[in-house]
Parts: sequence; C-alpha cells; structure tokens
Amino acid sequence: MLLKDLLKDIVDIDVLNKYQDIEIRSVCCDTRNIEEDSMFIALKGSKYDGADYSLEAVAKGASVVVMNKSTMPSKTFDSGCYVYVDDTNKILKIVAERFYDNPSKRIKTIGITGTNGKTTISYLIESILTASGKKCGVIGTINYRFAGKEMPAVNTTPGILDNQKLLSEMVEEKLDYCIMEVSSHALSQGRVDLINFHAAVFTNLTNEHLDYHITKENYFEAKAKLFQGLLSDKTSAVNIDDEFGEKLVLMTQSRVLTYGIEHNADLRAIDIKLGQDKTRFKIKYELMDIPIRTSLIGMHNVQNILAAAAICLSEGVSSAAVKQGIENLKVVPGRLEKIDYGQGFDVFIDYAHTQDALERVLDSLKIINGSRLIVVFGCGGDRDRQKRSEMGEVASRCADFSIITTDNPRGEDPKAIVHQILNGFKGDNYIVEIDRKEAIKKALKMAEPGDIVLLAGKGHELYQIVKNQKIEFDEHKIISELLYDNNK
Repeated sequence: MLLKDLLKDIVDIDVLNKYQDIEIRSVCCDTRNIEEDSMFIALKGSKYDGADYSLEAVAKGASVVVMNKSTMPSKTFDSGCYVYVDDTNKILKIVAERFYDNPSKRIKTIGITGTNGKTTISYLIESILTASGKKCGVIGTINYRFAGKEMPAVNTTPGILDNQKLLSEMVEEKLDYCIMEVSSHALSQGRVDLINFHAAVFTNLTNEHLDYHITKENYFEAKAKLFQGLLSDKTSAVNIDDEFGEKLVLMTQSRVLTYGIEHNADLRAIDIKLGQDKTRFKIKYELMDIPIRTSLIGMHNVQNILAAAAICLSEGVSSAAVKQGIENLKVVPGRLEKIDYGQGFDVFIDYAHTQDALERVLDSLKIINGSRLIVVFGCGGDRDRQKRSEMGEVASRCADFSIITTDNPRGEDPKAIVHQILNGFKGDNYIVEIDRKEAIKKALKMAEPGDIVLLAGKGHELYQIVKNQKIEFDEHKIISELLYDNNK
C-alpha cells in the first residue's frame, strides 16, 4: 500500500523527506518485527518511548518512521522518511484500519470477557463450531492458533496491529469464526476498538486487576465496553448467576441470551451430577433438553459449557453438534488438568490465580473422595495486592493443607508476598516454602494414596518471572522428574 494512501486526509502532520510513492509492505511498532519497507510507528509507553528506537528501525529496513512531534530525535538518517504527528496512538488506529482493511467485517468474531473461564469457553466454542463443520481461529491466553498454526501468546489480547494482522490472516485462510479472549486491559486501552464483534460472552466478575482499575466498578465498566458496542443484530451470552451479569443485560442493545444454574435463565443446567472424572447434566433451552457428558469436572465448568452452548445455539448450531463438540474436548491445558504417572494419588494443575477461581477449583476437587486436599499456591508480584489475603482465606477454608510459595514474584520480595497471603489465613494447616519446585516436591512427598494435590497459579505457563527475567518452569516436567525420582 502506498504511504500517501495510508496518510490520506490526516491533518497536522509534518514530513521530513519525500514520501508520496513509498510502498509500505508491513506496519509495526516493535523493531523486532521490522521487515524491508516497513512503517515503524513509535509509541510512547509507560516504560519505553519508541522514538528512542527510530534509528534502529531505519537501519533494520523501515522506510518510514512515524513519531510524536514532541519526541523529534536530534539525529535522523537521510534514507528514511520521517512523519511527525501529534499523537502516534491515534495514527496507529487509522493506519491499522487502512492497511488491513477491517478484516473483522469478513470473519465472525466472538469476544469472551470476564474474570474467570475465558480460556475454557474459547476451547469449548472452538470444539463445538468445529463439530458443526465451521473453520475457526482462536486468540487467547494460551496461544493464537488457526489453520494448523500455533503462536505463543504474548498477552491474552494482542495490541491493535497484531489483532488486525491475525484477523487478516484468518480471512485469507477463509475461516468462518475467530474466537477471542478479551481482557479488561485490552478494552481499557482500546486494543479491540477496530474489531467489529459478531457476538460476546460475559462469564463473571470478581476482584482482579484492581492494581490497574483501582475499583471493582471501574473494572466492570471496562468489561461492559464490549457489550455496549454491540448493536441489535448482534448476540450477547450473559451469566446472570453473577450480579454484574444482571446489570450487563440492561446495558447492551444486542440480543441477549442469559445462562445460569441458580437463576431462571434462557439456558439452564438441570439434573447436574458432579463426578470425580466426569460431569453429567442437561442443557435446557427452549424446547430442547441436551444431555451432556463431559470430562471437564466442577460446577464452574457447567457454567463454562452453558456459555459456549448459548453462543453456538444462537449461531444456529444443532443440538447434536453442541453435544458432540463438548464431548470431544477432553482437556484444556492447565485448567484442572490431571497428571497421571500411576502415582497412587491425584495431581492437578490449574491456572487459578484469583480467590474466586481458587475457591471454585478447590470446591470441584472436594467431590473426589480423597483423603486430603493439598494445595500449592502463591500470588503474583507487582499485581493486585488485595487478593493475596483473600486467597489465603480461601485456601485455609477449602483445602486440608496448604504449601504457600511463589507464583511470578516479578520485582517484589517473595517473602513479603507470602506474608500478605498469611494475613488472610485462618489456622495453622500450612507451611511456607518459597522455592516453588521444593514446594511441589514437599507436596508430592507428603501425599498418600487417595490424596489430591493441586498446583494452582501457573496452569499452562512454562516459566516463572523473577525480577525482570523469565525462567523456565514447566510443572509437567517437574512432576514427572520428581515422581520418577521418588519411584526409583
């Protein structure tokens, strides 16, 4: 695309060097992604200013650099075209929309938001739509995947450019749907502003990210943006067992399908039978009773299944495909994932890193007739501190024994984080082991036949973040090594 077409009708820009007929082959805001004939847009963030990397961008092949007028560099290359604007963030949206030509208008994009359940619901919707013969892509916490390709996820919801690029590639592959996890940060920061959502799901809202949003009401308002942007020809699936879901129903112009277990929703779960390795129930919707048998255990997964079923039924998917898709999904990586090496006791890995998620998972495991429920968990550093004591209270109440350790301590002192967790702990049914691998080792060593061990917080993650470093930390591998050593 020609630069003059990308910048057409944009006012208040200054240009150094001629630019009219420069061909732009890619657009980026990270110098690591620069290709020949790229446009590099220098964004100013909280820690870094892209303008500081303008020379590097040109040296790597960028033919155009866009910067804020307030950050004009003292030195430039003669070979590059420099465009100075009042606000690069605004230009980014305009350029992304023009360069990728609004791909979400050519693929049905389903957004999923809420504190917990987004990833599992995305896997369920993908499985159901696939069972119905549709081709899907997924953008989410674990990875970005479509057409046989998988890319590691940098964020739950990528930035504006990456979103447009991914959607554009999905359109090229002739996919029918993109299923996207939409975080509150992404909604607050405008990362999904260019996406024309076809449908949306609200899961629940509990205390999380209050370090960023400050209040729970602000957090809810961020989530609500996804639904306030939907018009009457779109669909929302909303959990009305959650008080914020009840509020949300009144805040959208879209068609609303409610779902729930406790309330009289459009989709309800009846005849629920929770087992230690299977869950059975019926989805009641209009005149249909859809019998479900799934390997996803726990009441929270009943709600997740209702959410996925609501969206898919609204899309005209048959009840047979809904049933088949749910039954086809055997496990979601790092979500109550059972690890079995014939050890004589149950081990589960789960991403639970909020007090609500931890309580739901522990309650789900209580239905297994184990002797004891042992949980290994910590809390992330440089994140919401309020939830630490709340998670401590949940663990002390819902588990028989807790080993309190690190999660991703980041820049904080792990001992200080543990101290805050203990502020909410009731009783003395715990030990502290800062080293997470040692904590896992102690849990596996103390477990007896019939016990249940839950490793909470890491889930699918294969690393720990300590200070500013990502250190390899694969709990699957660690469990395998420790159990092998114990059995030698």
